[in-house]
Amino acid sequence: MTARRRQIEDVASALFSERGYAATSMRDIARALDLQGGSLYAHIPSKEAVLWSIVDDAARRFHAAVRPVADGPGPATERLRAMIHAHVLVLAESLERASVYLFEWTFLGPERREQVARSRAAYQALFEQVIAEGRAAGELADADGKLAAIFVLSALNGLPRWYRPDGPLPVGAVAEHFAGMVLGGLARRDQAETRLPAGPTRVRRGDGTRVDGTRVDGTRVDGTRVDGTRGEGTRGDGTRGEGTRGTRAMGE
Repeated sequence: MTARRRQIEDVASALFSERGYAATSMRDIARALDLQGGSLYAHIPSKEAVLWSIVDDAARRFHAAVRPVADGPGPATERLRAMIHAHVLVLAESLERASVYLFEWTFLGPERREQVARSRAAYQALFEQVIAEGRAAGELADADGKLAAIFVLSALNGLPRWYRPDGPLPVGAVAEHFAGMVLGGLARRDQAETRLPAGPTRVRRGDGTRVDGTRVDGTRVDGTRVDGTRGEGTRGDGTRGEGTRGTRAMGE
């Protein structure tokens, strides 16, 4: 690709992502490049040709980054984590080109649109494949693989809408946050529970009791403390804390 063609595609990507493909004309692209409208046609035959070049290039970059990881060795969870990182990095390489690929490809003609649809389905299938392998190996919960893949990609693909390179988080940190949330959500329940801290729940009802039945002061709703004594020192079985019942344990 020539430097001039790259420049045209960069400008077109910016306009398509900002205004939408349908609302951008060849005249708009030429004006942004400080070219006469006719001069632009010396480099590209049509607006759709520019869109196709941007979309096809992005599709190739996503496949090149993720397919080797999906087909590579290692536990499925680690491959899925690496795939998420790879996908996010491709998005961040050019947010505007990624946005055009994700949201403007449907404006292509029928033949090219069908080609892109097949490419996108094949790409999604890489995530379905690794998630299925994780389920089979007992690494991931028994979730619907296709829905899980759609969930992952839908979450990641919103990034061009909000991420800013000069924001507080570098792209690698964003990718790791996403990976942690995805893997936490797809983890088997027993694995997820082992990550939870031990101890009583802190959730409280409106009346001041916790969901386990104890009040904030340590007494249960029925008046007994967590250690088995009542507020006045008697246990739930009728004995006092010093071992006596209300009428003495031995009947005295």
